[in-house]
Parts: sequence; C-alpha cells; structure tokens
Amino acid sequence: MKADQGNRFIDPDDLSFKPINDKAVEQYAREAADLAAAIRYHDHCYYVLDDPRLADGTYDALFRRLQALEKTFPELQSVESPTQRVGGTVQSEFPEIEHQAPMQSLDSGAEEADVREFDERVRKGLGVDSVQYITELKFDGVSIEAVYRAGVLDIGATRGDGIYGEQVTDNLRTIPSVPLRLVGNPPPMLSVRGEVYVPLVGFHRLNRERLERGEEPFANPRNLAAGAMRQLISSVTAQRPLDAFFYDILSVDWGTRDEIGVSGSGRFERPETHGQELDLLRAWGFKVDSRSEHCSDIDEAIALHDQLETARDALPYEIDGVVIKIDRLDHQRALGERSRSPRWAMAYKFAPRLEITTIEDIVLQVGRTGILTPVAQLAPVEVGGVTISRASLHNYDQITEKDIRPGDKVRVARAGDVIPYVVERVDDKLDVERSSPFEMLVRCPVCDACVVRDGAYFVCTGGVSCGAQLRGAVEHYASRHALDIEGLGDKTVRQLMDEGLIQDSIVDIYGLTVDKLVPLERFGKKKAENLVGAIMARKDTTLARFIYALGIRHVGEHVAEVLSREFGDIGTLMEADFDRLLAVYEIGPGSAESIVAFFDEPHNCSVIKGLLAAGVAPRVEDRQEFFGGKRFVITGSLDHWSRDEVVTILESAGGRVTSSVSKQTDYVIIGKKPGSKARKARDLDVPILDEDGLTAMLKEKGLSVL
Repeated sequence: MKADQGNRFIDPDDLSFKPINDKAVEQYAREAADLAAAIRYHDHCYYVLDDPRLADGTYDALFRRLQALEKTFPELQSVESPTQRVGGTVQSEFPEIEHQAPMQSLDSGAEEADVREFDERVRKGLGVDSVQYITELKFDGVSIEAVYRAGVLDIGATRGDGIYGEQVTDNLRTIPSVPLRLVGNPPPMLSVRGEVYVPLVGFHRLNRERLERGEEPFANPRNLAAGAMRQLISSVTAQRPLDAFFYDILSVDWGTRDEIGVSGSGRFERPETHGQELDLLRAWGFKVDSRSEHCSDIDEAIALHDQLETARDALPYEIDGVVIKIDRLDHQRALGERSRSPRWAMAYKFAPRLEITTIEDIVLQVGRTGILTPVAQLAPVEVGGVTISRASLHNYDQITEKDIRPGDKVRVARAGDVIPYVVERVDDKLDVERSSPFEMLVRCPVCDACVVRDGAYFVCTGGVSCGAQLRGAVEHYASRHALDIEGLGDKTVRQLMDEGLIQDSIVDIYGLTVDKLVPLERFGKKKAENLVGAIMARKDTTLARFIYALGIRHVGEHVAEVLSREFGDIGTLMEADFDRLLAVYEIGPGSAESIVAFFDEPHNCSVIKGLLAAGVAPRVEDRQEFFGGKRFVITGSLDHWSRDEVVTILESAGGRVTSSVSKQTDYVIIGKKPGSKARKARDLDVPILDEDGLTAMLKEKGLSVL
C-alpha cells in the first residue's frame, strides 16, 4: 500500500487544527478525505504489515479530528471511513445470503499415505508425472466471505453451508486488518475468502480479564472468533481481539480491462497460479500470511508440513494443519470439484496434542436430544496451551472398549485441537487395584424417565418433560422450522429459565404475561407485548410443525410431514404401535422405535395434553398439487418474504425447492443480488420470477400469499 505523498497527514509535522466552523462543510471535505486515507494507510502498516509508522498519540489525534468532522458534518461519513470500525449496529438476526461462489470444504487426512494418495490421483487426473503445489497454513478460525464492489467492502458473510451464509457485514467491518477500501486498481467486483481468528496473545489477555471479573473464560480461540462474528451488537465484536487472513479469490469481475492490480511500476496480468492470486490480494491491501510456500512436488509439501508441526507452538495463532493446493489455475480447472470439495486441494492435518492425566470420576451429561454422554472429570492438565478438566468419553461402548475407570491414568487429546477426548488408558502400574467398571444407568439422572439404547447411544425418553433437555426443548419448539415463535431465542429462553418463568415444561411459555415479563432486565412493555403476542399467534399451527416441534429423536421436518399426512391428528399418532408406524412409507425401524418410546413416556403425553389445553391447535394442511413436482430455485435476498416462507408455500402446493440450477429446473425465483444462479438460469433459458412475478403466479393459482 503506497502512501499519498500529497496527503499532509501521512507524516504530519503539525497537529494543530483550526476550530470547526459548522456552517462551511465544503471547507472540510478534502481534510476529512485526507484524514481517512491517512488513517487507512497507517492501519494497513500496523495491522497488515506489522510495521507501525506513526506514534500512538499522533494516530489518536488524527482519529479524533476525523470523528469530530464526521460528527459535525454527517454527510462526510461513509461506510469505508475508519471511524466505522468501532461498531454499534444492533441486529435482530443475521439475514441469509447466497455466496458469490460456493465456499467448499476440503478433504482431509492426518497420515502421509493420505497425502500421497491425493498426489497420485492428481497426477493421474492431469496425465502428468509431477505437479507443483503451494502450501498454506490451515488456520483454526472462522471462514468468511468478503465482497467488494468498486473497491469498497459491500458484504461480509459466514460460510454457513457453503452455498448460503449469514450476512455479518457490520461485524466484519470492525476487524482492523479487513480493508474497508481496497488500494491499487481492484476489479469492479471481487469476492474473497478469508479466516477470522484470534491471536493467542489477545486470547490469553481477554481470558485473564474475564477471570479477574469472575466470568467464565473462553474455551479456545476458535470459539471466541465464532461467537464474536455472530454477535448481534457489532460494538461487542469490535471489543474482541480479532484478526483476519485472506487466501482465495472466490469470484471476480475483471471488467473490460485486460490487466488488473498494481505492483511497483508494473502491472499484474490475470493470474495463472494461486501464488499470483495471493500476490494480487497483497497488492489490493489484504493481509496474506507470509508462510505460504511453493513446492516442486509432494515430497516438499510433506516435509514442510512436518516442519510446521514441530514449530506450531511458536506461532502467534492456532493452526491445525497445512493446506496443499495445486498451484496452476488451469490444472485446478481441469480437475474440477466434487459436490462439496475441490479435487485439487486437501488439508494435511496435524496429529493431536497428547498429555497424560488421571480420571477422577465419570459422570453422565444429558443433552438436548436426551443422549446420555459419559464425561470424564480429569485432574487439570494443559493440552496445547489450554487447561482441560473434562473430556467426553462419547458413549458407553467406547468406555468398555478402552476399559476406562475412575482412578485410571489416561492420555488425552483435543480433537482438531479444540474438543478434549480420552485417547487411551496408560498401563503404567499393573499391580494397582482399579475401581469397578462403569455401568450405564437405566433411569435418567435428571427426570427419572426410562433410558433406552439407540445404536451406540443411551437416550432419556423424558423428552419435553426432562429438565436437562428443557432449555433445548423450548428453543427447538420455538425455532423457525417448528412453531416459529419470534423473539423466543436462546438468550431469551435462558433468561426466562433463570428467572423461574420456565421451569417445568414447554407448557410454561403459555403462562407468560406482559406483567411477568416487564420487570425483567432488557424487557420493556413493547418487547413483552411482542413476545406474548408471538406466542399466542403461533397457537394456530400445522400438525407437521407441531410434531417436529416436539423434538422426537429421528423425526425431522420431512418425517413430521409424512406422519401428519398419514395420521391426521396427534391423538391417532400417539396411539400408533411399532408395526403401524413401520407400515408407513419412509418410516424406518429407528424412527418407529423412537416415536413409540416417546409416546410411551407418561411425562411426554402429559406435556402434549398441556399444550393442547393451552390452546395449541395443530391442523392438517390440504396439499394442493398446483405445482405437481415442478422444481424451483431461490436466489438472492427477498424483500417481502423469508426464504422459508416461500419454500413452505411452494412445497405445500406440490413443488420442489432445490439448491442448484439445471435444465430440469422449472423456475428460478430471484431477489436482490441474485448472483450466478440467475446468470445460469438465463443461459439455460429457465423462466425467472421476481417477487412480483411470484406473487402474481400464486394469486393466479388461488394460493394464499403473505
């Protein structure tokens, strides 16, 4: 990033500023622009290049002057202003957004043999004897997409499922190393992939501060980064020690120019290798890790992995492996991709860090779905810089297989350097008398309901009546695909349980009143009225949603829809035995057993009766076959509908909603910024509907619109 030599704030000699005349904005426009440019330049030097070139006091003076100008003249402020990194935006949710190009995952392996097999497939696929690779660190953070239009950050999104992510633009803007405006000569549209992470120095500092305040420390840097990116208040994100590396061009519109970017006095042509892509990213102002290396063959890539595995503890951030990519872009294109991963890259994972400690006890933890997970309580031990005192034993069979008992010495590791688990027992003293083998309980330790075996797992049948499952049960019941009760999210549910307003079962939510809610922290009269209104409005629901909302194991949305159509009312379903359920098309033995066990538990039946008594009225929708098997694809952000609402309407009328456009697609429904799917639809001559067109078609069919 070059400094503008005509900008007096790049290396200021005089920091005395004239008083601001609030009547003459035109006098300050150039000053504000120069201040913003100078601050961006010094941010880049400090956060990206690790080369500070301005004293802290001088930088602060420039920043305060820009803030003062923007406060006096709001019209001088723009989204790429450095002052906008402090955050402050409050969101009720993160809207879903389609990526400019798929953000695929990587095949991975932890053995050298896996890597050599990958190399063999690559060479065979390309028909060559050797391949040049490029290696990158596999950062242990949160994958994000950043979209720039006209060189300005426009959209930030989490990876999500690789096709759709959550829009977190305001949070991404708070990260100092993420450029708000690109430098050089960037293309008209650029989508890049990066990794948001927490440097270890910042992670440990923040945890020390939390412990001093009596707060729970963060488990690991990855969890901290993930939580920060999904903060609904961006000013909270701004307080987290986040950083970001960028390593891939997802999508780019090169415009009408043959050449793009700036490098010294020359120009970059369109890249032919991934290494050149990284050079372009650096030239445009992105932070790119310097440890990327070119390798002439797979042997060099393996050797580099081994070196980094030894040196990983000296790095200022967490990594869990090395990414190996084919360097030549034409070779990448020739090999192509599978549905979820490229054929031209893989992650070569590090072996987990291991330490020895003692199991002090084995306890059972009941999860949201009722699974009883054995957990080892350990003598505290540091593994990869993180102190652990608990580790999952996964299931009863693993305890039996490994013969693990309280008092045993064991080797522990962190899966993916994150989740602690017990690897094996250490037989260092064979003559020491051991404790009795662990035995699984037959009754739930929380609600005393029966515990049944389901494959490798033991499950509490208490369901919606089990206290350990209650919070998760309420959250699931209120979730978007269940009863869709707006405002009853995880934080609100947790608060209501802490206050004792939800303590027995889901039925408790129908006893909430405005008077009970108003005295609570963060609850005003309006919020209380909205929540109570949303709960009452969703009493009228479909039987399929109600069945799904109960959280029966192995009963997802589709199975709930099948059960709704087959049985017609909840009472008939509750009376169905195993053979009757198994006779239903698409209901397998596992689902049938789980459904019978759920309704055999008296506590669950009592909760269902309580819900019905409270006025919940599940009904069966008539499936109109107006669209009899027609295929729809939805792309872009919609103004008047949620994606789920459109899917529900189309599927209720016999349509199918798919994720990709093909010759078999009947309609593509587009919103704002539809992306590549709209272009593909035009290429294939697939009919395209905007929101108005969709509304008109639904009205023509006599279907209700929202």
